[in-house]
Amino acid sequence: MAKGRNCSRETKLLQPVGQAMACWKEIRSSSWIYPTLVLCIYGFFSMMRPSEPFLTPYLTGPDKNLTIDEVTNQVFPVWTYSYLVLLFPVFLITDYLRYKPIIILQGLSFIITWLMLLFFQGVLAMQWMEFFYGMVTATEVAYYAYIYSVVSADHYQKVTSYCRSITLVSTTVAAVLGQLLVSLAELSYFYLNAISLASLSLAFLASFFLPMPKKSMFFHKNHIPETPQGTMGQDTMSNAPGINEQPSCQEDKDPEKSSVISRTLPECQSDKHQCHMLVQLCKDLKECYCTKKLLYWSLWWALATAGYNQIVNYIQVLWDDRAPSQNYDIYNGAVEAAATFLSSVTSMAVGYVKINWDLSGELALGIFSALDAGSLFLMHFTTNIWACYASYLVFKSCYMLLITISTFQIAVNLSMERYALMFGFNNFVALVIQTIITVVVVDSRGLGLKIVTQFLIYGSYFAVIAGIFLIRSIYTIVSIQCKKETRNFSNGSRNIKEQESETRL
Repeated sequence: MAKGRNCSRETKLLQPVGQAMACWKEIRSSSWIYPTLVLCIYGFFSMMRPSEPFLTPYLTGPDKNLTIDEVTNQVFPVWTYSYLVLLFPVFLITDYLRYKPIIILQGLSFIITWLMLLFFQGVLAMQWMEFFYGMVTATEVAYYAYIYSVVSADHYQKVTSYCRSITLVSTTVAAVLGQLLVSLAELSYFYLNAISLASLSLAFLASFFLPMPKKSMFFHKNHIPETPQGTMGQDTMSNAPGINEQPSCQEDKDPEKSSVISRTLPECQSDKHQCHMLVQLCKDLKECYCTKKLLYWSLWWALATAGYNQIVNYIQVLWDDRAPSQNYDIYNGAVEAAATFLSSVTSMAVGYVKINWDLSGELALGIFSALDAGSLFLMHFTTNIWACYASYLVFKSCYMLLITISTFQIAVNLSMERYALMFGFNNFVALVIQTIITVVVVDSRGLGLKIVTQFLIYGSYFAVIAGIFLIRSIYTIVSIQCKKETRNFSNGSRNIKEQESETRL
């Protein structure tokens, strides 16, 4: 009897384990749940960096003993330069190597960056740290592109929301955690960076569990009839204009034949195929910018993103100038958490606003860019740290609102391949503009301006952007109104003539 009771007890204890194993097998066998889960785990731990809102106080504090001018004019500019140099080759290599190796490289670059932050000293070491962080941001494209190579188009919208949401949640949690540890536990910035390193190490380990994709967007196309091309799903792309109807390369015309050929071609012919692919990419890119609408949205994207990256890179320096961390309690983490939350809310709100963006889109770009300019001017003229914090919240929320609108306006008219091309090229142009600004305004070999003066220039920069798109929007609205009046006048004249002819009869 005792044996029977023991057996039944063991059976009951093993039931949850068996259920868990069955659930895990179901997840592994699923075509989209397992890779999405692992990628979200990677995204969560890679963004769980509670030390990041406190980078400038850490570098200028007793741990590193750098001056604010060294940080501003010699260390931070290196990130912009390395990002620019690495972005284009990494963009192509990412697709050629099918994403996973680049995600692993990003995880490794994260670890090297934080090891240097923790254990290396001096300006040169911190410049190398910024170089590796440039590698991190250049390889970020692999995180967002990977999932589209391992799931079907039916799940694109769902997995995109998961992967983007998890990074926002992690960023917010990390900022709040960092602020609580600094304000309540009085933890040193060194240990915040140690926590970040531990989280990044977990992300690095998770990257090895990602399934290796069998296809990529450009160089390793897997022609499966059930998988449509499209960024926003089947319905959106089936209604897209003629720009999507052309195949992006010759092999799209006969999938089965091209797949056989790709397996039997000699190496020299395979090289020719890769060259043909690059030429085709250039042609597709040229055709994308032939549309005026896409050109203007892309122009705003490049100009505004360059300014946004510059502000995010140097905002902590301005805060430290207004309220030095050695003398004041700082709330960088709380502000970053609030900014991320407000950005998420404004981005989500776009989906519920029913506006004709073709007519009002450029006006929105002009108005909210003017708000960005105003917030930057306020940061320049005020000496109150709380006013600087509030201005930053306005600035980031307005930018995220507009970048969401512009992303949708560009993506809705393009296939996924062409959207990826425009995304990469727009970011490249933004980096070129940002590099020019950095060389002229920030770098010690250029003007090397003080941080307060820099924000006056950044405010003027966004004021110019606002002026361009306000003028353009006014021109668009007036021209449409004139066309309506001309049409109404011609219709009225035709009706009068018809009435006169009827009267004569």
